[in-house]
Parts: sequence; C-alpha cells; structure tokens
Amino acid sequence: MKPLIYPFPGNERVGETLAAALDAETGAIEVRRFPDGETYVRLHTPPVGRDVALVCTLDQPDAKSLALYFAAATARELGAVRVGLVAPYLGYMRQDARFQPGEAVSSLLYGRWLSQFVDWLVTVDPHLHRHASMREVYSIPAAVAPAAPAISRWVAAHVPQALLIGPDGESAQWVAEVAAGAGCPFAVASKQRRGDFDVRVALPDVSAWRERTPVLIDDIVSTARTMIAAIQQLRAAGVSRAPTCIGVHALFAGDAYAALQAAGAAAVATCNTVVHASNAIDVAPELAVAVRELLQREVSAPR
Repeated sequence: MKPLIYPFPGNERVGETLAAALDAETGAIEVRRFPDGETYVRLHTPPVGRDVALVCTLDQPDAKSLALYFAAATARELGAVRVGLVAPYLGYMRQDARFQPGEAVSSLLYGRWLSQFVDWLVTVDPHLHRHASMREVYSIPAAVAPAAPAISRWVAAHVPQALLIGPDGESAQWVAEVAAGAGCPFAVASKQRRGDFDVRVALPDVSAWRERTPVLIDDIVSTARTMIAAIQQLRAAGVSRAPTCIGVHALFAGDAYAALQAAGAAAVATCNTVVHASNAIDVAPELAVAVRELLQREVSAPR
C-alpha cells in the first residue's frame, strides 16, 4: 500500500509536495483545542496497514508536541505499520549542554521522549553544534535533509555578484558548501553572544569584495541580533551595498523580523521549514529525497 502522509495544520504545502514526490496518499488529520485548552486529535483517513508519516514542523514545540504524541499513538493503535515524523524544523536542539548548574539538557530529554513514539525522523539542518550526529540525541533512525542546495540555487538566481558571510566559525563548512553551489566567494565572521539580545560580531577583511552584494546567512534566525550586528559592521567597514539576509529556520521572536528590515536588510529570505512571510526558498524536494532514502532502508520494527 502507498505510504500515508498526515500534514498537521500549517504543514499542508510541504505535505502535498512530499506526497507527490513519494507517490503517497495525503491523509486528513484534525487537530484543535477544546474550550478548556485540552488537545483534540482525529485521524480521518484510516492508517491500518500503512507506513505513516506525520508532517509537523516543531517551532513552538510546547504547543504542538502533545498533539504529535496523540496522533502517533492513535495511528499505531489503529494499525499503522510504522509511524515516522517529518519535522522540517526540529525544536529543542539548542540546549545541548548544562551551561549552568541544575539546568535541564532539553535536547537530550526531548529526543529521548520523541524516540519513544515515532519510528523514524527526518528534519532539515538541525542544530548539532555540540553533537556529531543525530544518533547522539535520537535513538531512532534519523535523516537530515540539507538546506544548502536550495539556498545555493536561490542565491545564484536572485543575488548577482554575491559574497556569502557566515556568522561564526561553526558555520564555516556549511557556508562554504552554499558558496560552492552558488559559485561565489565567502567569508566567516566571529561572534560573541553575551545574552539573548546582546551579540557582538567581528567581520574579517572584506575590502577585496566591496563591489559584491553581501549575503548574511545563518541556520536559525530567532532574535535576529546576529544579523543586525553584522549589518552594522558591514556599514562600518564601508560596504555600501545593503545586504541580503538568509535564514534556514524563520523563528523571528517578537519584533525580530521588523528589526532586521529596519536595520538595513535589502531583502530577507528564509526556507519554508517554518511558515513565515519571508519564506522564499523551498526545501521540500530535499525533504522528499531524505524521506525516500530512509524509507528504503530497513528501519526499526513496528512497536
């Protein structure tokens, strides 16, 4: 039987692309709140005998995770062969160490919990700065769909004479990959974060590329303070062209999006891993490849 894909509310476009690419059926799922705030989930399309994929991006994960658990458990109770998760953005990955005494290492705790009720996982560019791979966080088969190819295509098509700039040393390899795909040079800044809204950025010497259009690129844009600090440094360095700002995951907490535009960004483009007005880069084809490859492998037996 064809795989069955249930796109959660807000994930319909990515779900439709996955269904078409995988020759799968799109299932109907209902997720809503009771008047008292409790979560209601109903699978309108029967999952019996099917490989099931739940498509649910996990920004604002506290509001979504219980519904995700209810859907996965119900699919299994109703006869699904396997239940996987396609989470274009995977939350709870950044608290990956105990920085202060008594802190919860939430990335490991969330990974342990999620691994109990889904059989496999596919996501886009998860935050793995202190982990070598997803295996260190999740005990289920997991695949990562790269955003770099889609970003390279977008830069090549929309930013002539681009100069890519990564925010810190941890981004160097990733930014180099995007630059190679787009056929343009790159530079890497250094960053010091003193608090959620206090970020210092030091740019390398970019004088040799002053005639190019700077493209600031980061994996997660939350407060946008890193990009705003980089824009200020570019201006101080005498770079006259307003930069284009690219983010993989458009979290944009509070007024971050408006603040980034006001700081002087010529354009803001993000991948469609989190629904946002800035979405311009489609990573659904890369997600489909990752899901197909994972499903073709031998994944964990049904629980």
